Amino acid sequence: MTRKFFGTDGIRGETNRGAMTAAMAMRVAQAAGTHFQRGDHRHRVVIGKDTRLSGYMMESALVAGFTSVGVDVVMTGPLPTPAIAMLTREMRADLGVMISASHNPYKDNGIKLFGPDGFKLSDEAELAIEALIEQEPTLVPYHEIGRARRIEDARGRYIHAVKQSVSDQTRFDGLKVVVDCANGAAYQVAPSAIWELGAEVITLGVSPDGTNINDKVGSTALDAVKAKVIEEGADIGIALDGDADRLIVIDEKGQTVDGDQIMGLIATRMAEKGELSGGGLVATVMSNLGLERYMESLGLTLERTKVGDRYVLERMKEGGFNVGGEQSGHMILLDHGTTGDGTVAALRVLASLVRSGKKASELLHVFDPVPQLLKNVEYEGSSPLEAESVKKAIADAEAELAGTGRLVIRASGTEPKIRVMAEGDDAAQVERVVDTICDAVRSAA
Repeated sequence: MTRKFFGTDGIRGETNRGAMTAAMAMRVAQAAGTHFQRGDHRHRVVIGKDTRLSGYMMESALVAGFTSVGVDVVMTGPLPTPAIAMLTREMRADLGVMISASHNPYKDNGIKLFGPDGFKLSDEAELAIEALIEQEPTLVPYHEIGRARRIEDARGRYIHAVKQSVSDQTRFDGLKVVVDCANGAAYQVAPSAIWELGAEVITLGVSPDGTNINDKVGSTALDAVKAKVIEEGADIGIALDGDADRLIVIDEKGQTVDGDQIMGLIATRMAEKGELSGGGLVATVMSNLGLERYMESLGLTLERTKVGDRYVLERMKEGGFNVGGEQSGHMILLDHGTTGDGTVAALRVLASLVRSGKKASELLHVFDPVPQLLKNVEYEGSSPLEAESVKKAIADAEAELAGTGRLVIRASGTEPKIRVMAEGDDAAQVERVVDTICDAVRSAA
């Protein structure tokens, strides 16, 4: 069954249009609240948000929806997505809600739902909620309407939790760290956690005004943090996205360290200590072939999934893995949380930097990536991937790359685009293969 509202990471879109209106948010809350009302206890939801202007509107609508079906609401204010997942579980809530469009610009917003275990919802649960959205809600009598309150200790609870992801003996004294919070959800908690562990912290993207989230700062706009690392002579830079569930690192030379290198470092250190479960890690089809070869050289595996951290997490749970993530910076460390957490991943990187005594550029160059190229082709109407000419171009490219590289062709889950990615040992060959397929897609479109 095709999902109508939920994408790969909740419901997302431009605010005050389509599925991102206050009226729709209220219906989502009524449906989710109804779905999770099991047992005869007083039902509770935890609601957090990032720093978007529309967050106030969406929060109010969600509160109205949940309370109208008899669910009590606990609001945290701006906090990272992983903090809401953690608090949902720790507060024994029936579900959690994060209001965020992650790395998107401020005009967009989204609704992410977590079950009582702190994990994102299954496809089955989302389909059940979608069915309820399209039905008239069952409103409770006036005396059963839910109550709503804000809690003041949510930030402190999260900071304490993320600090537990490194050993009690770990200190960052002597490190100078640039922390870029994208003017988003972690603008208070991430710098505080790193500073409390002893580092000298230089902040960027910690002045949200409702409209500047992810605007020329954060993990998808790295020029500012790179420049600041060089200007300050910092040891390392940490760049989070709007809801702080992903991390990109900048070394002391101002060079980008992506999620593949970070995963490789964390998995290596955990394997050395006998803490790596599942015999390897889980990543998506977009992760570099160099990471796969590196893991194999250690006698470990790299298992691949479709793009999307939900698919990574599903495979991790199925296979007993405790490390997984995406090249884009989602790091899932199941020993410390139920979803991607950029701050936890950053603390693990900083702990390794302190213990190794190495420069970040040396420590974080875990493997040599093979040449990789990704291009997007826009289209209208039906997918051009069904055209015989495109199928032939893809088959020819796969034959050419056989044994020396990989090809990944997929339709975007959020935009009318075909994403064409190839990688291999020969950069010129990779570029030629990608361009040939892109030309075939354009012709078919």
